[in-house]
Amino acid sequence: MAKQSSAWITMQKRWPLMILALFSLSTAIVFLVRSTSTSCNTLSSTTAATTTTGTVTRVNREEKTASNALNFMKSKLVLLVSHELSLSGGPLLLMELAFLLRGVGAEVVWITNQKPLEPDEVIYSLERKMLDRGVQMFAAKGETAVDIALKADLVVLNTAVAGKWLDAVLKEKVSRVLPKVLWWIHEMRGHYFKLDYVKHLPFVAGAMIDSHTTAEYWKNRTRERLGIKMPETYVVHLGNSKDLMEIAEDSVAKRVLREHVRESLGVRDDDILFAIINSVSRGKGQDLFLCAFHESLQLIREKKLQLPSMHAVVVGSDMNAQTKFETELRNFLAEKKIQDRVHFVNKTLTVAPYLASIDVLVQNSQARGECFGRITIEAMAFQLPVLGTSAGGTMEIVVNRTTGILHPAGKEGVTPLANNMVKLATHVERRLTMGKKGYERVKERFLEHHMSERLAFVLKQVLHHAMTHL
Repeated sequence: MAKQSSAWITMQKRWPLMILALFSLSTAIVFLVRSTSTSCNTLSSTTAATTTTGTVTRVNREEKTASNALNFMKSKLVLLVSHELSLSGGPLLLMELAFLLRGVGAEVVWITNQKPLEPDEVIYSLERKMLDRGVQMFAAKGETAVDIALKADLVVLNTAVAGKWLDAVLKEKVSRVLPKVLWWIHEMRGHYFKLDYVKHLPFVAGAMIDSHTTAEYWKNRTRERLGIKMPETYVVHLGNSKDLMEIAEDSVAKRVLREHVRESLGVRDDDILFAIINSVSRGKGQDLFLCAFHESLQLIREKKLQLPSMHAVVVGSDMNAQTKFETELRNFLAEKKIQDRVHFVNKTLTVAPYLASIDVLVQNSQARGECFGRITIEAMAFQLPVLGTSAGGTMEIVVNRTTGILHPAGKEGVTPLANNMVKLATHVERRLTMGKKGYERVKERFLEHHMSERLAFVLKQVLHHAMTHL
């Protein structure tokens, strides 16, 4: 079996206390649930990109932002509809939007369309976090849900799958709600293009997508496969929370977190640690990452390179329910006799300790890649180089050979990824320079206030559409 850190459960319980202790002298901080409002300086920025008649045009504006760009949402009633509540990217992004809106005084109501019948610890924990921030929770079905949808100033559907909620709950009243719906889409897989999911898509106020690549994909696929047209579509790149940036820019905090994580994994301070931080699934490419890691170890032996020991950590495991895919990963490691070099860590909201402890992030999502890839900009905030697939939103974040190195998706990307791992392991200065360039790129365009401004532009457009079409 591949190594599962024996100290992990104890360490997981200690993170909140440790982080609080670290920031007691400067900024109190708890779990890295993405945060609330922000104050910004005056700046000129690309706020959004709009897909109109087959083209993508960027909308530039200059605005004084002495206060939060989302302040106009104060006292607005916003209904957020999520297809599920979990530690996956879509629900967490919607939670972040909920907290941003609550931070400016909006009334926010959350509905989860699909919930398990039995109690779930993750769902309970996430619901508590939202309730603590003033987000109201209601059942997905029933007259209360319908009344809120009718009264809301704005309704945000999160992911394509959430479209099933429209007919199932609103029924004959759906047409009264569509003009104020913003549909936030994150999916890049073909099986989400079902008419049952997205038949109302052409009639909503707008669609919001995390990358230009994904927006173009949706525009083409909906036309070619379903024969429907996308509504006004806005591309909104994400931004790092202030909480995460505070840790990323605190050298003492990073050093302490690095020491504790490496100790819990059994990795020495001078060892080179590569990480892949995603839910463990075939689409995220952990299998090909581990193949490349094994190949990189072979290259080092063949070339007789004198390097510190190399390790890999897979963050996003599920110790309670190991899937067939994860079993395959562990069997591969045992077959190649490298299980002592690879460490599995349970999926977690608290990514900062791992970003502080590693040397390189690998973003290895397959097929069309990530819609955006939030973990990529989080790693860059920690001055880490990124080895990513040349697909999806990763290409809009990583500047190839400047902030990281891109490789092809699929099996043909295994050897290039292995070579890139060896390059960064052997060239410390290059690794550090790429990390610094990545941090500069984050500061220029991937902070919370950048995201808030982009969101503000979109929400104003949707509210205007709602007022003129209801």
